[in-house]
Amino acid sequence: MLVENLPRLTGIDWGTSHRRTYLMDVDGTCIDTLEDSDGALSCKGLFSKKLQDALFLLNKKSELVVLSGMVGSALGWHNVPYVGSQVALQDLHHHLFRVPDAPISALCQIVPGYCIRDAKGQPDVMRGEETQLLGAWALGHCSGWFVLPGTHSKWVELHQGKVVQLRTYMTGELFQLLSHHGTLAASLGADNAWSDQAFAAGVHAAKQGALARQLFSCRAKVVCGDMPASDATAYLSGVLIGSELHDVLTQQALTTQSGTFKIIASQELAVRYQQAAQLLSVSTQVLDAQKVYLAAMHFFQTHCNPA
Repeated sequence: MLVENLPRLTGIDWGTSHRRTYLMDVDGTCIDTLEDSDGALSCKGLFSKKLQDALFLLNKKSELVVLSGMVGSALGWHNVPYVGSQVALQDLHHHLFRVPDAPISALCQIVPGYCIRDAKGQPDVMRGEETQLLGAWALGHCSGWFVLPGTHSKWVELHQGKVVQLRTYMTGELFQLLSHHGTLAASLGADNAWSDQAFAAGVHAAKQGALARQLFSCRAKVVCGDMPASDATAYLSGVLIGSELHDVLTQQALTTQSGTFKIIASQELAVRYQQAAQLLSVSTQVLDAQKVYLAAMHFFQTHCNPA
């Protein structure tokens, strides 16, 4: 319901290991933020108290609290059912889950995630990214391909605010595991120097065959003297990110949008995807992750009645 007198809103992006809290004034301006390590995994049985703690630290009352991310998963406070592709992003406010045991008098709601099936019936899911995509929609980015890098990178195709394709790649998680444990970790250099040339080589290598084989090439190149150990981290990153792009391009998913996709991320996260896309002659546009999140919160602020 659209309301003329906007409530003060607190938005919480509640991830697996981190939590980001934003306080918005009645005109939609962000007036305070809070970031901590109270992610969903560390809050089991404590969500009510942890919410109260965050609101206390902000020291201002809100009439509306909107939670998104893993707080609505089986690991979170309440396991909120996914919505499907029939629910457009701009209609998410009709599907918010009202928290029955909120420790405050304010209206406290959780944004549902999406479950999307491909043409063969294979399911894919996201929680938290839908909120950023709603913000992108609110800022006028209603159609096309979007990538949201992270522990699990999400590639999403929108058509007028409807999610028509969703692909998840475990890129960030694999990079963390492979660079710290196992055979490849032993091949990486001790220093953290970055090599754009090695990254580019990894991006192109990702097209040459199965990901598992190209990952091992990171070690083979080092032990055979084809690549210094100091370049191995950048090469590994290139193989993993390149595999995402090659998979999407190979299946012609980008052709309807002239090979252009939008990256929702901080500049630090976006830069590697920009580099990989440029190497493959694919154009990109970066949307700041915080700006789109705040745009989503303002959308909820104008469409939810806390009364």
